Amino acid sequence: METQIKSKENFNPRIVAFLCNWCTYTGADLAGVARMKSSPSVRVIRTMCSGRVDPTFVLKAFKMGADGVMIGGCHIGDCHYSEGNFKTLRRVEFLKIMLKDFGIDPKRLRLEWISASEGDKYAHVTNEFEKELRELGPLVLQE
Repeated sequence: METQIKSKENFNPRIVAFLCNWCTYTGADLAGVARMKSSPSVRVIRTMCSGRVDPTFVLKAFKMGADGVMIGGCHIGDCHYSEGNFKTLRRVEFLKIMLKDFGIDPKRLRLEWISASEGDKYAHVTNEFEKELRELGPLVLQE
């Protein structure tokens, strides 16, 4: 079960982001090169395709202390591996149900479609996700 710590002051969420090599990772790189302000709380794990993000990776990220997990991939229809993002979409919907059963707010898992040219969108999404996680507070799992 998820419990809240009373003080949310000085809380810096830990965000693990699984980013598609071809689109979202490149968009994140563009945001950095263009010096756009994106969340410093994000720890990026580059994957070849969002469809390669196994649900156990997400669960392990939460178990190891992540307050939020983001999966970023190519826009629907633009996947470099044909249908990887459709697989991701199905998995994330399944994971949100599973997280709820584990007592973790499904808002802590975020799926975004960000292309290589959308550095501004990457920066906006990471900042917005960090803000949402600050409002939710730290994730504390009951063993």
